[in-house]
Amino acid sequence: MVSTPRKRLAVLISGRGSNMESILKATQDSEYPAEICLVLSDNKNAMGLETARAANIETAAFERSEFDTRHDHELAVQDKINAQQADLICLAGYMRILSGDFTDAYEGRLINIHPSLLPKYKGLNTHQRALDAGENEHGCTVHHVNSEMDGGEIIAQARVAVLKEDTPDTLAARVLVEEHKLYPSVIAMLAKKM
Repeated sequence: MVSTPRKRLAVLISGRGSNMESILKATQDSEYPAEICLVLSDNKNAMGLETARAANIETAAFERSEFDTRHDHELAVQDKINAQQADLICLAGYMRILSGDFTDAYEGRLINIHPSLLPKYKGLNTHQRALDAGENEHGCTVHHVNSEMDGGEIIAQARVAVLKEDTPDTLAARVLVEEHKLYPSVIAMLAKKM
């Protein structure tokens, strides 16, 4: 029986890369339908780059300050992704808002995980905002990426109860546990459909 080639993932990070690590862990199962071919960051000191290098995954860092324009920066990122022939581009704590030109180039293949139950709480400080609003539940969302910040089509969500004693940090920690389960499962689902 001929096995189907695994889909190639480019994972974009800006920091520690904990969601990238959860994807990496999932790919270590030979039955998982995808593998990471590239970890790219807009921060050359991102801890996640070290994790990727230790796993013998190609890495690249393109800091925005090294480019004259946002367009030039995004072109460099695209060139690297395209050179690796990535099937799916996964934003995992990549702290840049991408232009319509970039998102259009990967329409249907560019996804993100966001720490709220979209469409609520787009952007930053989602856990504090959920607490301030008196929410009973909170969670995370995997969605397609378009030029609107956190505005693409929702693919899947995971929910957690908000506890009376929660702080932004305790709520964030519980949501992160769900992120680490949800993102690899959604990637597997999408890879199988490609």
